[in-house]
Amino acid sequence: MGGLSLPHLIILALVVLILFGRGRISEMMGDFGKGIKSFKQGMNEEADRPVTPPPAQIQQTPPPVTPPVTPVAPQAPVQQPGDHQQGPQA
Repeated sequence: MGGLSLPHLIILALVVLILFGRGRISEMMGDFGKGIKSFKQGMNEEADRPVTPPPAQIQQTPPPVTPPVTPVAPQAPVQQPGDHQQGPQA
């Protein structure tokens, strides 16, 4: 059940031959063979091609980053508890 026996395959081949004709089938098989041949050539060319490393890229070092300089406002001197200044004497 469900398997194709020899008589089934012969009938199937005759139907395909009648539908497509002998010339069309041989043309399709020729195209199929050319496709396989082209595929094999492409695979062989890929395997025969020497492996070359990619060109070296020039590595540039970025310029050093300097933090922005913010102006500092002058501050009045802070007096410590032990510092006594002599003020103008009157």
